[in-house]
Amino acid sequence: MLLLFIHVLLALLSENNFVGASLRGIAKPNCPTDCGNLKVPYPFGMGKGCALDESFELICNSTFNPPKLFIRSGNIQIYNISDSEISIFNSVAYSCYNESGSSDSVNSITSFEETSPFTFSSINKFTVIGCDNYAWIRGLHGSDYMTGCMGICTNVSNVLKNGKCSGVGCCQTPIQKGLKGVNITIGSFDNHMNVRPFNPCGFAFLAEENHFRFGGARDLSRASKLYLDSHVHILVDWVIGRGKRNCSQATECKANSFCTDDEELGGYRCSCNKGYQGNPYLLNGCQDINECEDNSTYPCYGRCSNSPGNYSCTCLQGYEGEAKEKYGCRPVAKKSKFPVVVFSIVLVGVMLTLAGITGIFFSIKKRKLMKLREKYFEQNGGVLLKQKLNSQEAAYTVTVYSMEQLRKATDNYSNERIVGRGGFGIVYKGIMPDKRVVAVKKSLSVGETEKEQFINEILVITQIIHGNVVKLLGCCFEEEVPVLVYEFIPNNTLFHHIHNEEGGTSWLSWENRLRVAAEAASALAYLHSHATTPVIHRDVKSSNILLDDEFRAKFSDFGISKLFSKKEENVNTVVQGTLGYLDPEYQDTDNLNEKSDVYSFGVVLAELITGKKPLLVERVYQERYLSKYFVKCMGEGNLLQMVEPRLLNEAGIDLQHLNAAAQLANRCLEISGVNRPTMRSVELELEALRRPTTTHPIVPPEQVAHEEISGSVNPEIQPAD
Repeated sequence: MLLLFIHVLLALLSENNFVGASLRGIAKPNCPTDCGNLKVPYPFGMGKGCALDESFELICNSTFNPPKLFIRSGNIQIYNISDSEISIFNSVAYSCYNESGSSDSVNSITSFEETSPFTFSSINKFTVIGCDNYAWIRGLHGSDYMTGCMGICTNVSNVLKNGKCSGVGCCQTPIQKGLKGVNITIGSFDNHMNVRPFNPCGFAFLAEENHFRFGGARDLSRASKLYLDSHVHILVDWVIGRGKRNCSQATECKANSFCTDDEELGGYRCSCNKGYQGNPYLLNGCQDINECEDNSTYPCYGRCSNSPGNYSCTCLQGYEGEAKEKYGCRPVAKKSKFPVVVFSIVLVGVMLTLAGITGIFFSIKKRKLMKLREKYFEQNGGVLLKQKLNSQEAAYTVTVYSMEQLRKATDNYSNERIVGRGGFGIVYKGIMPDKRVVAVKKSLSVGETEKEQFINEILVITQIIHGNVVKLLGCCFEEEVPVLVYEFIPNNTLFHHIHNEEGGTSWLSWENRLRVAAEAASALAYLHSHATTPVIHRDVKSSNILLDDEFRAKFSDFGISKLFSKKEENVNTVVQGTLGYLDPEYQDTDNLNEKSDVYSFGVVLAELITGKKPLLVERVYQERYLSKYFVKCMGEGNLLQMVEPRLLNEAGIDLQHLNAAAQLANRCLEISGVNRPTMRSVELELEALRRPTTTHPIVPPEQVAHEEISGSVNPEIQPAD
């Protein structure tokens, strides 16, 4: 009987209690805990010194029967208190109309002190009831927040009875979090003249979302205000130190508790740790839960042992399994040695069998890999390349790398190692075992065209030793597609820097532009005249001129280059190259010669002078091709109109030199190849422009011819800066 009495007493005391609070510690010592039917937990309190501070002090008005609990400032009655919220009674704005259209209207203002810990919860909904009403809610205390809602209906039969506010007779809208005060105003479109028989009044109020259900026609009557005042409540959030402190400054969370920040409005709350219950704001308020005494919440079908914040549950002796599950413990079966012996024999046999199978597997895999490498070697043109290299003399030899070497160098061709992409492949940054940095160019596909370009690039570039031509270090035939390995050139392309792509640098002064142009011209002149076998590059463009760590020019990409005999004036071949740089004479006749490279180089010079791209469809038709636009402006004497503005603003720039360079570019862009200068002539003129003189030093044609015949440029020596 005594036990039954204690259980009943505990059940009564826990009703409407602070969530998770222990009866051993609700309020501070010697402070009241009850007001009417409500328990008042710390940090709230009634009376001096019983609350955390004045903002948490509540007033119990005992003139009511039973007594009622109010917030210290304002006439706001509290309905319930929990660990992060309180519920307060509603204040309803309304307007009621008689037969003449006169109204009895009251607006609603509910406000907390600015320093209080209270704000209206965003769980509340702003609600308007009525068939001829609109209302709005406005924030107080300096808030500029405002929103509104309206209820419309013409006949009581239109009003839904499913408890939802759909806009017909009732509408709802959410409110923002953090409001400390609201002013609700209600009005009518037509003073309820057309709906007064079934809806004389309109109402506007805040209501906890899940606490209010629209009752249809019954809520449209005048009597519904009494129901709303007494039954519909507003939810209010509370925190410690709102807007001023967070968990890093928390002092109110006591032992066996943790702190949670309010991320949106500032402040924090305390909660007991898992396995504890009680009031986290009181000293020793969070007490250990004895899980072994509550089998319904913490089931245990074996031996239960409580520990601080936790418990353990094990099967009884002679049983095994999961004791927290019903029928989870099973009798332990007696073990025999015979199964162990049998298992050991079987295990050894299985391991020996697996070892044999593994050996056979790796042997087959190795043979398949060797055959695959042989297939790729032939597929990528390895056999053909060997034959061609044996039939011609190369200026230097290249290394043939294994698949493993290049995969290790590029971190298995990681996307993070990609430094460039092109129409024929992807370029990766590789780091060799000797710490040397290389560029690894991997083809995208391996058709006959790509195989020919791969072999051609190796054949061409091994004929060239020049300080302004990128050096081929090696190749690999063991991958599914061909792979070339070059010296690594770190500073991107000339195209990148001219056109400021992805933050191209501003180092391109006129002096540096002339130097880069002269270095590129030197490389092309060498290809045309002094290589072991002369070479037509065939794809001269600013994106194929790389810049090393000292911003020196390095010609690259010889995939479509053409070897030719010095006795040949023209080579008849399929037109290849890049639109915007292509020689129009080559396009019309299919006849390729070194003057085709001269034309393309003229476009690069025009890029350096104007800063414009060679082809841009967004430009007007007359300016779409830079080469045509450049020649047109030069013919009209409008050089300064197209010069890049930052060159004209450059201190100390020699306009005579600028004009001379433009004239040189113009000659390179002649329609007829015979009227274009040779690359040797272009190189000498650019070198002359780099020397400090008062006027443009014109290089006599006979001097150019003499130097071309004598071959005064040593291909082993890099051009001087």
